[in-house]
Amino acid sequence: MKNKRGAAKKILQEIESAELPKKTIALTEKRYKAVSYFTNNHQLMNYHQALKRHWPIGSGVTEAACKTLVKQRLCGSGMRWKATGAEVLLTTRALIQSKGRWEQLWSEFMTGKVEANL
Repeated sequence: MKNKRGAAKKILQEIESAELPKKTIALTEKRYKAVSYFTNNHQLMNYHQALKRHWPIGSGVTEAACKTLVKQRLCGSGMRWKATGAEVLLTTRALIQSKGRWEQLWSEFMTGKVEANL
């Protein structure tokens, strides 16, 4: 599914047309759930395009970023944060930990393209 265009639609068609080995309520419900999921989400399953653009297609990258950016910094013992303070801290932390983004920000700041909201 991740390497071919339109694979999610083809899988949906196969699920819809497949004969169930036994027509039990449990199997019918499972098929219904699968059909509903693919019908509602097939347009989000353009994995082949994401891979061409070198985008992550799994949740591991997002989960690792949450742990690294948020959990380690904001959830220390006894820490309390207001939303604005946490937002500033996490934005700065994300810029620093994203390759080249901190330098890009400072370059634009120094040339006047970005203004500080102090």
